Amino acid sequence: MSAPIQLLPGALAELFAQVSCSGVLTLADRYGLMAAVFDDTLSDEERFALNRLLRSASRGQVQLVNELSVLI
Repeated sequence: MSAPIQLLPGALAELFAQVSCSGVLTLADRYGLMAAVFDDTLSDEERFALNRLLRSASRGQVQLVNELSVLI
């Protein structure tokens, strides 16, 4: 049996703000998004932010990098 996935409070909002400013999704960010997809306790606002980030990535509006973090 696997452990339940729980995001840190405010993690999705912080990720959304960071990606909006930098225009970059790191490898660590993508793992965070993957965890958020499986979190059944997301609020409607968090789900909307998650969908916007995923849509931006699929449309190529943000750059995907294979680094763990990006310093601005």
